Amino acid sequence: MTRNRLAGLLILGGLAFARPCAAQDAPLQLPFHPGETLTYQARVGRLAGGSGEMRVEGPENVRGRDTYLLRFAFHGRMGPVSMDGDTRSWFDSEAMASLRFQKRERTPLSTRSESVELFPAQRTWRNADGREGSMPTSAPLDELSYLYYVRTLPLASGAQYRLDRHFDAARNPTVVRVVGRERITVPAGTFSTIAVEMQVHDGGHFGGGGVIRIHLTDDSWRIPVRIESSLRLLGRVVLDLKSCNRHVGGVAVRGP
Repeated sequence: MTRNRLAGLLILGGLAFARPCAAQDAPLQLPFHPGETLTYQARVGRLAGGSGEMRVEGPENVRGRDTYLLRFAFHGRMGPVSMDGDTRSWFDSEAMASLRFQKRERTPLSTRSESVELFPAQRTWRNADGREGSMPTSAPLDELSYLYYVRTLPLASGAQYRLDRHFDAARNPTVVRVVGRERITVPAGTFSTIAVEMQVHDGGHFGGGGVIRIHLTDDSWRIPVRIESSLRLLGRVVLDLKSCNRHVGGVAVRGP
């Protein structure tokens, strides 16, 4: 390798590491790919804090289909009391549908777990405890894959989308609204963002209906730099992006 070529590669590498969450190139197909890791600083209510991490792993084979394994882990603490959660979704990126969903949560008041197999072609789902149900769509989503799916929408100013794609018919519809564009500062830096609100139905977390507000980077990657919600047992929860690690064309792009 010539000295000039080596110098050029070092300069390009420096630029990639200097702007961890800005768009480097247009996404290949989706704005997220295996290798993306987003870490968050969490605030829970007025007294508690914690951390969160969203990861895309895979591919993993589910019933003959290659899937992305989407993962969200959360840990919070309120004095001596801790709370933890681990949510996983096996997402078929070609069909844009979830094939499997698992969730485990532990709070000071309860412990909850869920494991569901989704069968898009049959429009049915089956829980690990033997319960079954029908789905209103052949391209189902779950609560975690919804957060990733929103990143793929055009999100023009003022746009609104009604989505009947949760595998549990009782939790439909989900309404997604683009409420504005804002420039916000989080531990990872200052970003121009698209502010989106998701109106969801979730009796476990919201006691019925609730709103999740997401600030996505106003670029082709749509990185969620802030996620806000008000949960029934925990109060207001805010996740602010602390660092990100993405792979672009096989090259790792890390955050601070």
